[in-house]
Amino acid sequence: MASSVTDNPKIAFVGTGAQGASIGADFVLAGFDVTQWPAHVEAIRENGITVNLPARTINARVPTLHFCQVAEIKEKFDLIFLVVKAYDTKWVTQMVEPILARDGFVIGLQNGMTHLDIASVVGAERTLGAVIEIASNMFVPGVTNRQNDQEESWFALGAVDPDQQHRVEDVAKLLRCSGRVEVTSDIKSCKWMKLVVNAAELIPSAVLNLPLGDAARFPGFLEVMRQAGYEAMQAALLDGASIIPIIGLPPITTNNPERYVDRIFDEVLQTFSRPDTLTCSLQDWRKGRRAEIDEVNGYAVDILRKHGHEAPINQRVIEMAFDIEKGTLEADPKNAPALIDCLAAALS
Repeated sequence: MASSVTDNPKIAFVGTGAQGASIGADFVLAGFDVTQWPAHVEAIRENGITVNLPARTINARVPTLHFCQVAEIKEKFDLIFLVVKAYDTKWVTQMVEPILARDGFVIGLQNGMTHLDIASVVGAERTLGAVIEIASNMFVPGVTNRQNDQEESWFALGAVDPDQQHRVEDVAKLLRCSGRVEVTSDIKSCKWMKLVVNAAELIPSAVLNLPLGDAARFPGFLEVMRQAGYEAMQAALLDGASIIPIIGLPPITTNNPERYVDRIFDEVLQTFSRPDTLTCSLQDWRKGRRAEIDEVNGYAVDILRKHGHEAPINQRVIEMAFDIEKGTLEADPKNAPALIDCLAAALS
């Protein structure tokens, strides 16, 4: 890796909500040179970033900038971590491209296949794909609640351009200040495996307006969530992805794609969730924002249709989610029967 990255690299976190704030705080407390561009700048400037973890609380002072101040920056950054919503990836990458070092990387710690959007702007040779598994929330400016401490937090990193794969470990060493990090030579498959479990958990549980665990325990609804994952796994395989372990799971011991979906979903519920864990999609809706619908469930539907297949559960989830965002439907447990009936019809 270029010396500018290994020797005290200049690092930026863009989008410091619940996830970005807590990871950025880890970097600051580890002694790295970090700048953040969050939406809650003033609170962080006054009091620093406070991260409430299961058994401890940390606080980090960090330089913070508004998005509008990016145009004032003269220096170049070696590593720019994007922790923004998947649908904001392309324009945010365009915004930061002028201040990315020639041999630097943009790393998307995001849901969805955002590495493709990043690479379309800065080039594959300056893009690292990433997978993140942390449960967190933020409802007060400057204060994030992270439900997984570092020993439970998990990341994967991989180069989009195979010629840059030899540089990934150096970035992984930095990210290990925030959790477990696996370096992969197949980031496409890793991203797909995370999208599979996201398709099962994020929007389906949000449609019921329930914490993730409560949605999975709702009578008849776990099967709906799993079926959404099964459809997404079919899309992944049709798109050329391989079934590979993520989030610290052991090597694959089954050739049955659906059993693997069950295994990874169970791991998320058991290890990465708490009784009050709300998916990021439900948090978005409660804050009046739109969720990553097209970027997760919609992506699976699009890939399946491209190959001549349908995804009835994901399609119904998408329709209900957009109705909720339009205000014509309320997120509520009463929505469960419609999806349970859709599953019964699809399997009949």
